[in-house]
Order: sequence, then structure tokens, then C-alpha cells
Amino acid sequence: MSILSYAQTGKISGTVTDKKTGETLIGVTVKIKGTTKGTSTGADGKYTIAALQDGKFIVEASYVGYATKEVSAVEVNGGGTTTLNLALDESNSQKLADVQVKGQASRETETALLSLQKNAIEIKQGIGIQELSRKGVSDVEEGLTKITGITKVDGRGLFVRGLEDRYNNLLINGLAVPSNNPFKKIVPLDLFPTDIVSVLETYKTFNAGLYGDFAGGTFNIVTAKGEKAVTKINIGTSFLSNSSFKKFLRPEGETSIGDYFGFTGSDRKLPKVFGKAPSAYTMSASEANSQFGSGFDVEEGNAPLNTNIGILHTQKIRFENNRYFQYLVSVNTDNNFQVREGVDRFFNTAQGIYDNNLYTTKYRFSTNSSLLGAINYGSNRLNLNLNAFYLKGTEAMIQDQLGYTNSQATATNSFIRLNQLQKTDFFTGQLFANYKITADDTHSVRAGVSYSKTDYQLPDRKSFKGAMLDENTTSISYTGNSITRQYMDFNGDFFGSGLLEYNWKFGEDDNGVKAHKLSVGYNGSFNKIESNFRFLVSQNLLSNNATLNTNKPDATLSEQIANGGFTYNEGSGATYIAKMQESVNAGYADLSLKINEKLNLNGGLRIEQSQRITRFRNPGDFDAPFQKVTKNNTDLLPAVNFKYSVSEKTNLRLSLSKTLTKPVIMEAFPLEFVNPDATIENGNPNVVNSQNYNADLKYEFFPSSTEMFAITGFAKYLKNPIERLFLQSAGSGGLAITYDNSKKAILYGAELEFLLQLSRLSESLSNFSVGFNTSLMYTQTTIDKAKNSAETAAIGNDNTRRLQGASPWLINADIKHETDFSKKWKSTMTLAYNIYGERIYAVGTNGLDNYYEKPFGKLDFIWNNKISNKWDVKFGVENILNPAYKIDLGEKSTVKIYENDLTVKDYKRGVGVSLGLGYTF
Repeated sequence: MSILSYAQTGKISGTVTDKKTGETLIGVTVKIKGTTKGTSTGADGKYTIAALQDGKFIVEASYVGYATKEVSAVEVNGGGTTTLNLALDESNSQKLADVQVKGQASRETETALLSLQKNAIEIKQGIGIQELSRKGVSDVEEGLTKITGITKVDGRGLFVRGLEDRYNNLLINGLAVPSNNPFKKIVPLDLFPTDIVSVLETYKTFNAGLYGDFAGGTFNIVTAKGEKAVTKINIGTSFLSNSSFKKFLRPEGETSIGDYFGFTGSDRKLPKVFGKAPSAYTMSASEANSQFGSGFDVEEGNAPLNTNIGILHTQKIRFENNRYFQYLVSVNTDNNFQVREGVDRFFNTAQGIYDNNLYTTKYRFSTNSSLLGAINYGSNRLNLNLNAFYLKGTEAMIQDQLGYTNSQATATNSFIRLNQLQKTDFFTGQLFANYKITADDTHSVRAGVSYSKTDYQLPDRKSFKGAMLDENTTSISYTGNSITRQYMDFNGDFFGSGLLEYNWKFGEDDNGVKAHKLSVGYNGSFNKIESNFRFLVSQNLLSNNATLNTNKPDATLSEQIANGGFTYNEGSGATYIAKMQESVNAGYADLSLKINEKLNLNGGLRIEQSQRITRFRNPGDFDAPFQKVTKNNTDLLPAVNFKYSVSEKTNLRLSLSKTLTKPVIMEAFPLEFVNPDATIENGNPNVVNSQNYNADLKYEFFPSSTEMFAITGFAKYLKNPIERLFLQSAGSGGLAITYDNSKKAILYGAELEFLLQLSRLSESLSNFSVGFNTSLMYTQTTIDKAKNSAETAAIGNDNTRRLQGASPWLINADIKHETDFSKKWKSTMTLAYNIYGERIYAVGTNGLDNYYEKPFGKLDFIWNNKISNKWDVKFGVENILNPAYKIDLGEKSTVKIYENDLTVKDYKRGVGVSLGLGYTF
């Protein structure tokens, strides 16, 4: 609280609450009108204005999303304390300029975020912790799907306006961070629990202060700081219909308490005998039987319920002269048992039949753990912030595939068992400073630096293949790489990012508020990655075959090795090691002008220099020096945003910009990643950045502080768009997944969204509200016939098609019911649905049509209860309709297809039922 001079002793104190709900409001500005004497409500909703002479005063309370309230003739007499409790009404006419925001709490409410969206010049949306809690959201990825035009695709991240993960970018508190997975553009956001979040910001239009890698959207996670003293514990459990209490396989020796919390895989290291570099070494029998820490045996049981636990502690300590100290500590962990089964196929282009036709069953046990620590110091002019994150994820998977491979349709009992552990580690430390050079904030600077380290591992990824004789027995041969063991490590030892920005506010509007702002700054990042991929294969010594217990093969394999039947030798290629170095350095200037009360203009220019250097050797050429592929770019990226206030409730916006799209790490990385079913994924170091030209026009209407209607038209022109291709692999006789640039693409479409209180229709529906948003989009890609000759065969004489990875439409909708069962029991029920339209998953080649990801709809029910401001009880039913996820080959192949079923992949997620319990101390 503010501590003023004690020469006078009178006080005014009280609490500030929401008039409708009775909840205390944190961060409300309460002041003596016409003076600088004031304070803001604390964690308990209380305030005190001290050091007042005897007399009568006008007390003014203001808060984002609420009508400013004035109380006249508040009397202070005899140096005593006058109690004044205030109840604020939500308002649809409040301007952001009228409100002094204290702390982060006000930004976390739905009404505050609508107000910020309304008053921002750029097209920007946010979702705060209040709405995340109401909708039963437990992680950041799920939370962002509640924003217009964003959908989640299981295992593939977020799609913005129908555009896949490749087109997204991620910031944490405004600073760039790396991905912890080379197959993903950004860190999988389901690793971030919502407990550590204050606000999730989504930029759909570009401004010069953002990184140029921008096409779908840029997400900024604003982390929680600890606005009040809270200690909270959450526990939860969930049931999955196709997994819980069903048959489940796990690697033997990886079922301890440590493995349960993700501390696993230490026994999966590459045997020391193979050294640091490949040498085609063949193991002796004793080495093959003693140097592997883990084997092929699995344990069979039933999957238990999934569980999660989280602990959050925050504190804010106030000192004299508006100084304060905040800290936050959050620890979260969860685990998930999941069974997926369905077909897994690809086609032989020469014969028009299945090359592989397998039925795949996956038993996945995953863990996610997070640790966040944050310290914040603030005063009237200086704010210092220190954040540190650690995210850890594991996924142990046993995968069984039964059917046939290599077009051998008569051998329908071919069997492949994969035993895989995926480990991801992500650490980032961030330091920020904001300083007001002048007390009135006319001149200010902000700066930040971060250091990140990532690691992605697939240790001892082992498989065997043969013929299934019965449910428990498999016959294998030691020839033809029938047993493989892979060791892959993507090590991101160093990722650094920095920000330095000077801000000047100048000019005044009719209310005496600074009207214009100039920002000049620098931001950039540097990333260094190295991969190591080692490959061991079985070597037949006596042409022996063996019959194995499918789940307990180690005893037989060990005996065969001891008897000289087979051993292991290294088959790693010269590409076993590759390196990538990426850097971005950018200067920018951004000017915001308030032309008049109705028109605002924001214009900026970003000059961004980027470099990608890739070093690798060609396959089989161990002694050759590393090849070096360098991609240097200097881009001028302008951005202009107009906002015209048609009325107090209505805005019209226009945005024009140029941006870039950079490849996902694996899309440009020279590594050949081989799967046991003969599918291969190859990066392409010659992929270049796409250049994007963007235009957005938006109309928005805010009938009240809790309602909104908006329609947006958008268009993009992409030069050299990056796309996923499926090619026939001559080397493996299987399928190769790779990436390349097409010539150009255009896309245009519209978004429609609204939030509506149903009390407008009938007073009996006053507890209900509806949210709806949809995106419609048309895309057309033009290919380069000379460069993409394999694809040309698939589309005949036409050189255009839809853009890979883009959905033509998507829908998100929810209906909410809020009620108070009693003064101490508040209930919110939400029914949410989202679905996306058919899109090209991968571009077909060699006469095959494209591969299409079919529409997938998800219906969820969430019931949140707040009891006595202490207990939180959440019940949810997820994926109620349980539709099948499918990828099909299209029907326009130019080669004759003899198969009736064009499905290449399908599975069902199952229906989930969850229960969560939280207690706030």
C-alpha cells in the first residue's frame, strides 16, 4: 500500500467488490479525485488511503472492464478512519485510457482482455487465467484453442487459421525460445500448465517488434508473477475409455516410481565399445550380452488411471513508496496411459497397391513435469523480473504392427515390434528490466536476455521383425536388419535471445493522456544444434532363425548370441553427425499515432538479418570434410495497422505487412531418420525461407463489456512456401517423407466470431452465454514443374493445387452456464466443440494423389465449481463423440489404384473422464 506523510492522521479504508458476484477485486485504483493521493486494492480486496486532513472528499474507484465509481462527501473527522466499501458495476462504455492498471491481476479477467483487445491498434487476442479456469483448461495448448481460428491437432500442435505448426512462432514474456523437439516448430504447448500463466496472447497481425517468422500467428506466454499470497495444491485423475484398465505393455525395468515421474532411460546408453564415431565395429558375443543396459522384454498389465498433481505458491510483499517484491514457485507433474490402434499403410506407386498394409497398436506411457520460479521487484520507476523454467517430458512406447510389407500381400502375419523411449528437456532462464527514465513514463526503456538449453533423445530405440506364429510367439531371422537398435540425440547446448527497446510517449489528447508513442529497439536470437545418430543392426553368423516369446525374447536372444548365432555391428552412415547454427539480428522502429479521437495509426519497419548454416557429410563418405550449406537473408519487413473507432462500441481495423516463414528444424536438417516399417524422414538443407505478404480487414462490435461480435477478411501471398512431400524410397523400398519449396501460394478467407449473453433473448436464459468462431479459407499453390517433377506426374498438366497443411474451414463453439448454488458455491458448466475441414497432410508424388487429413470434431463438457473460495472441483468429459482420426489417399491419382480402401492411417482417441480437486490455503 502507498505510505504517505503522517503529518495528518485521517484515513479512508474499505473493500472493493464486484456488485454482481460479490467477489473481491484485486488491483482496483482508489484515489481522492483531483489529487495524487490513492492506492490499489491488495490480495484481500482491501485498500487504505492514509494521511488525510479532516474534511470531505470525493473518492474515485476505477478498474478495467468496470464503470468508474465516484462517491461524494466522504467525511474524515477527528483523525479517525472512515470505512467506505465499494461495489463496482461492469461497464460497456469504459475506455482503457480511463483506467490505471495495477499489476497483472486485472489483465487475467475476461472483461479486461476484451477491453485490451478493443483498445489495441493491432489485431490481437488474449485469454487469461480466469477464462482458462472456467473452461477447465489445464495446459497452454488447450487454452489457445479457445481463441478464434485456432485448433489443436493431436500430436501435431496448433493450427492458426487452418495453417499448421510450421507457420507459428512462440515467445515467452516477449523473448524468443527454441523448440525442444526437432520435429516441432515450437515447444509443445501442452507441456506448460496453466498455473504458471497470467495471459496467453495471440498476434494474428504483424508489428515491427515481433520476429519476422510470422504467418499463422505468434503466441506470447505472459507468465504469472504472484499478485497475491496464495498456496494452492491441485490433484486430479482421468479415465480413458480405450486405455484405462485395458491391456498395456511397458518396457521391462522401466516401471519404477522414478519412471512414473519421468526419471527414466539411464540404462539405454550406447555401448562404450562403439566409441564416439562409427567404425563398422562388430561386437563379440560377450560384449553383445553384457554391454546393453536394457533389452526387448516387456511387462504386460492393465493401464491404471492417469494422474496429475500441482503445487503453486505465490507471495507479494509491499513496502513504502509503492515498492513491492513478488515471488512464485510452481511444480507440476502428470502422467498418461494411452492405447491407440488402427491401420497404417502407404502405397506402391509402380503397382497401385499397398506397399505396407499394417494394423498398428501403440501403448504409450507419457510424463510431463514442470518447474517455474519467478522473482519480481517493482517500484514507481523500476521493475526487475527473473524467471526460470524447466520442462521435462518422456514417452515410453511399445508399438506392434501386424500385416505385410514390401507389397507381399500373401504374408499377412508379418510382425514388427518397436520399443522406444523419447526424452525431452527444456530449460530457459530470463532476466528483464523496465525503467521509466522520467517519472511520468514519457521516456522509458525495457531490456531482456534469456538463455535456453534443450535436449531431445531417442536412446536405444530398438525393434525386431519377423512372422507372428500365434498371439505369444514370433519367428525371426537375423538377416536383413531384422533386429535394429538406434541412438539419436539432438543437443541444443545454447540458445540465446535478447531485447532492448526505447519508448517515447509524446503529445496529449483531450483527456491529457499521452497520445503517441515511438519505439526503437533490437531483438535477436542465436541457436546452436548438433545431432548424433547411431545405428546398430543384427549380423547373422550361422544363418539361424529363432522362435521367440514375443513379450520375453531376451532369454532366447542372449542364448543365440552366446552360441554364435548372431551379433550386432554398426551400420551408421556418415550423416551420423550434423550441425546447424541459426541466428537472427533485427533492428526496428514502431510509431503509434492517435490522429484524432477516432483514428489510430501504427506503422513500423523491421530490418532482420538471418543466417542458417548447416554442416554434414554425404552418406558413406566418412573421411570427407563437412559440407557447408549457408543461407543468408536480409529482409525489410514493414507493417502498418489502422484502427478507426466508428463509435464507442465499434472498431474497423486494417493491417498490411510482410513477414517470413522459416522451416521446422527437421525440415532443413540433413538427417535420415529410419523407421522399422521402412518409412524414412529426410530433412532438406536447401529449403529456403518463405516470404509472406499479408492483409487483414476487421470489423468488431462490443455490445457490452462481456460481449463481442467480429468479422475479419484476410489474404496472404506466399513466395516459396515450404511443404511436406511423400516420395517413393528406392533405397528402402518404402516411403520417404521430405520437404521442399513450391513456387508460390495464395490464400484468402474470413473469420467470424461472437460472444453473446443469452439474456438478450430471454431473461430466463440470463445464466447462459454462447461463444462461436469460424474460419473459411481458400488456398491455391503453384508448383515449379522443373523443380518438382515427381509431383507433376500426380497432378497431370495442372500446376496448381491447395496449400499443404491448410484447412479450408474450422469451427470453435461453446455454451456456458453460470449459477450460484449458494453464497459460497459458484458453478460454471461449459460445453465446447471444435472441428476442422479436410486438408492436405502430405503432397503426393509419382502419380499418387495427395494425402488428406479428414475432418475431426471434438466435443467436451467441463463443470467447474468454486466452494467457499477455498475448494475448486472440476469434472470433465472429453472427446464425447469419439470420432476416428483419418488420413486418406485422394481419389485423383494418375496411376491405377487397385485397392478399395484409400485409408492410410486411422485411430480413435477414446472418451476421457476427468476429476480434479484444488485447495487454496
